[in-house]
Amino acid sequence: MVSNISASGAEKYVEERLIVGLFTGSLLQHKDLLGMLEDVDVRYPWQRTLLHLGVGLGKADWVEELLARGADTVIMDDSQQNALSSAEEMVRQFPDDVERSKILNLVTLVQRRDKVILRRLEASSSGSTDHATPVASPECDIASLKSSVDSLRQEMKSLVRQLSSSLEELKAQVCGRDTLLRCLEEAVTSTAEDVTSIKCGLIGEASLGQPTSDPARVRQECVEGMMHRTRIVYGNGVDGMRKIYERLYDEDECTACIIKFLSGDDRVKVMVDFESDRIGRMKETVVELDGTRSNGSDWISFCDLESETVYVGAKECSGDRETVVRFMLAWDLSQLSLKLVFDNEGRPYRKGDVAREREWMGALEEAEERRKRGGGLSGGINYALDGKTLQARVCCLAVVVPHIIAYYGSAEGRARLKKQAPLLLPLYLSNVMRKLLAMTKRRIWPDILWRL
Repeated sequence: MVSNISASGAEKYVEERLIVGLFTGSLLQHKDLLGMLEDVDVRYPWQRTLLHLGVGLGKADWVEELLARGADTVIMDDSQQNALSSAEEMVRQFPDDVERSKILNLVTLVQRRDKVILRRLEASSSGSTDHATPVASPECDIASLKSSVDSLRQEMKSLVRQLSSSLEELKAQVCGRDTLLRCLEEAVTSTAEDVTSIKCGLIGEASLGQPTSDPARVRQECVEGMMHRTRIVYGNGVDGMRKIYERLYDEDECTACIIKFLSGDDRVKVMVDFESDRIGRMKETVVELDGTRSNGSDWISFCDLESETVYVGAKECSGDRETVVRFMLAWDLSQLSLKLVFDNEGRPYRKGDVAREREWMGALEEAEERRKRGGGLSGGINYALDGKTLQARVCCLAVVVPHIIAYYGSAEGRARLKKQAPLLLPLYLSNVMRKLLAMTKRRIWPDILWRL
């Protein structure tokens, strides 16, 4: 029994690390894990395989390796797409993307080869019982089959060589820049984490920088850290704000992660008016990410990225009204966390990170396509898609995740996100939460991944 449990746990670990690698890592770092995988066609959420995910993300090297290991190209996911139909859809969405075109060529070639093999085998089988039709001898049939397969294999090898050559040229062009950016990012992240740890130790919040065996204590210190950064400008609502922060912390890992990160950053400021349900007395004019200017009296809450301040109107903050304030606050706190972590005007990735930018563009295009087809989307997603600039649309789409979870609750919120924007939640978990957790020195990503 012990050995069975151990083997199951090891297989789960391999599957988990591979899906993380597809989103965030390189193939070279995960080839050994692919060799340990018992079933290359293991199913993930929405009945997708690693091949489905590789095609959707445009990872040509992963697709090539998976096909070489026998990945099945005809398996259907929950949306009734196999690897070929998905590759064709990606090429339609990204007609200028060379990598996606190469992926389509690879998948098409493998499917053509498999059909030839199947057709030959069927012909060979039926020929043995069909006495009315002359058939070739088994030796000739096998020779013909081998010749067809060898021809297709040579075509695939040629295509793979072309792909490898193109990838090497691309790597050579960006290697110097990527290395510099990577070193700079690691240095900045390391410095920021060290400073945060020292700062937290000085103010009695050292648990944010270290693991602890007392989750209740961590929760309390994170909530108190947010209260320390909150100023009630009008009225008296200390207990009300503490309750909101506690609810956000308890709701889901996504919202808890935001509270954990922001509670340890002295740049954070939250201004609250408990005598009004709007922020107009604290901020007369707000400027949205797309440049739209409006009256603060029309806003329940707002995140001013320039001053790194969140404004909240929290009058009569109880019952349904408390829910509204909480999910609006989740939107603005999430927006502030993106600005502080990535330093890219609120975008969910660093400047120059072309790979992450392309993934977010894919999620945005997926949401826009679903809206065109008449798929029902939540108000938050529609608001993001209505932004007047690309920056506004991407930034708002990222903060939709904690916003929807805070409104509907963890289980229903995640279910809605998976149904309405399948790429969005995994992308948020791998890109945003991973970075937030790294900044707070948390190590809970694997557990979060298996909640997808």
